[in-house]
Amino acid sequence: MEKKFDVSGMTCASCQAHVQNAVDKLDGVNNVSVNLLSNSMAVEYDENKTDASTIIGTVTSAGYGASIKGETNNKGKENEDRNLYDEQIHDMKTRLIVSFACLVPMMYIAMHHMLYEYLYIPVPAFINSLFYGSENVIAFAFSQFLFLLPILYVNRSYFSTGLKALIKRVPNMNSLIAIGSGAATVYGIFVIFRLGWALGHGDASVLERYGMDIYFESAGTILTLITLGKYLETRSKGKTNDAIKKLMDLAPKTATVQRGDVQIEIPVSDVAVGDIVVVRPGQSVPVDGTVISGVGAVDRSVITGESIPVEVFEGDKVVAASINKTGFFKFTAEKVGDDTTLAQIIELVEQAGNSKAPIAKLADKISGVFVPIVIAIAILSAVVWLALGYSFEFALSISIAVLVISCPCALGLATPVAIMVGTGKGAQNGILIKSAQALETAHKVDTVVLDKTGTITQGKPVVTDVITLADISKSQLIKIAAGLESSSEHPLATAVIDWAKEKDIAIPPSEDFRAVPGKGISAKIDGVEYISGNTLFMEENGVGISDCSETINSLAKNAKTPLLFAGGGKVLGIIAVADVVKPTSKKAIEQLKALGIDVIMLTGDNKITAEAIKNQLGINRALAQVLPEDKEREIRALQESGKIVAMVGDGINDAPALARADVGIALGAGTDIAMESADIVLIKNDLVDVAKTIRLSKAVLKNIKQNLFWAFFYNTIGIPIAAGVFYTLSGWRLSPMIAAAAMSLSSIFVVSNALRLKFIKFTNNTTENELNTNEVKESFSMTKTLTIDGMTCGNCKAHVQNAISGVEGVKDISVDLDSKKATVYVSRDIPDSEFERAVMNAGYIVKNIDSLI
Repeated sequence: MEKKFDVSGMTCASCQAHVQNAVDKLDGVNNVSVNLLSNSMAVEYDENKTDASTIIGTVTSAGYGASIKGETNNKGKENEDRNLYDEQIHDMKTRLIVSFACLVPMMYIAMHHMLYEYLYIPVPAFINSLFYGSENVIAFAFSQFLFLLPILYVNRSYFSTGLKALIKRVPNMNSLIAIGSGAATVYGIFVIFRLGWALGHGDASVLERYGMDIYFESAGTILTLITLGKYLETRSKGKTNDAIKKLMDLAPKTATVQRGDVQIEIPVSDVAVGDIVVVRPGQSVPVDGTVISGVGAVDRSVITGESIPVEVFEGDKVVAASINKTGFFKFTAEKVGDDTTLAQIIELVEQAGNSKAPIAKLADKISGVFVPIVIAIAILSAVVWLALGYSFEFALSISIAVLVISCPCALGLATPVAIMVGTGKGAQNGILIKSAQALETAHKVDTVVLDKTGTITQGKPVVTDVITLADISKSQLIKIAAGLESSSEHPLATAVIDWAKEKDIAIPPSEDFRAVPGKGISAKIDGVEYISGNTLFMEENGVGISDCSETINSLAKNAKTPLLFAGGGKVLGIIAVADVVKPTSKKAIEQLKALGIDVIMLTGDNKITAEAIKNQLGINRALAQVLPEDKEREIRALQESGKIVAMVGDGINDAPALARADVGIALGAGTDIAMESADIVLIKNDLVDVAKTIRLSKAVLKNIKQNLFWAFFYNTIGIPIAAGVFYTLSGWRLSPMIAAAAMSLSSIFVVSNALRLKFIKFTNNTTENELNTNEVKESFSMTKTLTIDGMTCGNCKAHVQNAISGVEGVKDISVDLDSKKATVYVSRDIPDSEFERAVMNAGYIVKNIDSLI
């Protein structure tokens, strides 16, 4: 089984590695992942060999705190409900206030003589009389010790965890701090005894030697500056979890459910599958379900990123955290608690943060051996300087500086903060990244393989063209076609019937229906016999098609299926049906190609359709009539040729290929199996997000490399300077206080650099080819007037205007709410079906379209 734990006391990568190694050694533990940023741990273990209490005991004995995530504490409040970062920040703020409150007077006592000598700031007489001169040297030293004690107490965690880790021979960052500040404190106490002896024996030389080398102020400054750095670092780290916090805040806390004839408000956690949930205007949808009555306009932007509310009717799905803008509806709860879409999104983001990118392994390995090496360097530095004849105080100062400046915070934070911010940024844009490895691998992708049906295309047949060939109107043709197809079970028949319903055309009853498999159908409508089918069926029934053969071939070449309708021995018209390409597919493929990525389409469809879509979208290569197992084989072949492959799909048949690919990307509207097999899920079902994912990956990896470079560069330069390598040549030397400040700043720099990822802008790139194409299209001019049903207010007008403006080739648009008409000026010959689809997707219906060139 797998269980999650909260872990407290971790401050660096060494702490993280220590906890992970300790738990990983337990018998029965199969896998353990420790997250420094979220202070959490996920453990997969065999219940027959170990249990949660043993794991907690192991973490505790390693010097850290642990508790089961979600387990109630003694106050009855769940650990999950408390804000861990707020608690940490409050604790550090208290420590910081106490530390500075004691450090300032201690530094004044230690340095008051320098204020006068160098800055000419007068010192009060009582300060001089109490602390200045050899006769007051004990008061001078002991007062500093008294001010240091509160600083040591409030920052005692550095010593408790650091020394415990040192005893267990797995030193961490706290071990360095404890040794450095502890050595300075012990040396200061030793000095007090030496000064007391010197006063009693009248030894002026000892008083002069030790009087100004006490080091209490160094110990206090080290602890205070490091606490300041950790406070700022924790605040910054807290911001990396903003995406998860915001998602959690979106979930409503209560729900109104109907039980019998009574509506009651209950906590969301008490909603059960099968409950009837009531949603009024302005309320959030508490759980996932299906509408059973009523109508609403639901804002799903928090889940899908769609800016326009979507109308929901009986039978439509609703998801938790959506907001009902207008209307009133009831729905049946189907997914509650951790099964809701929102909960699964949060879980995916957390999983990605807990996982490790391959590049993080380098930092982990280095951090595991870094601290012992630093301790060895610190000891060696002290020994070398003593051997060179320098004073013990000088050697101690050098040793403490090495210990303090080398704390591996920056190295440990370099990768996880960037991963956490990157996955959070992806979640905010509808890109759910399941693992850090997927996020890292995506930047290397050079080949993207796309499924066709449901990925590039809408996934269902729709009417694209209505062509009349006799003395008959389009509405009459649609009426006859719908009447004929109303008794058919063929998938293409559904497209014709749906089209008639959208046009609000009454479907007449038919008689004597007859279906000829693979050819067509016939029936009588109002006593007149009509037939529908392919060219072979027409010829068999004595209907000539020579006048429309060119039109039929043209439609077929464009991946459209022509349905011929005839009556009285002649063709009345053609209705073309196709699985149309999604509006953003072309743009997505252009963006991928602009990134230097080879785009390949795999489909089980026929070669003619595949070739038509390939040419329409500018895809590099298309493979048709491919079986599910063939898709997986094609992915493997590409990988064996040295390609880094991303597979994008939505169906069960895509699951093997998604699992095989270096990066599997599933659309959010796809099957559960496809989403389980994929590494990344695109909630908005938009292929443009594939290019966004790759650009996000490139930005995150660049950020990680910057962080690692800084961390390595900082230690490469800082340690030699602190060790005094350049002292004899140039006099360069770091005091322990300056070393503490430098260490803190390095960690703050790394975290701040990672937070820059939050400001990434996903812009749509326009290629040179697209610009040239637009210039050609400007030479064409046409005006179309659309009569639109369903507009009732200013918001409706804005929705329609935005929908039509999104159609490629629209130069300008004017919408008149009173006449229910939209006047559109276009720069290309846009099929009526494109306008009808755009308006329909916005929730309205086009009743008629008139064109004027």
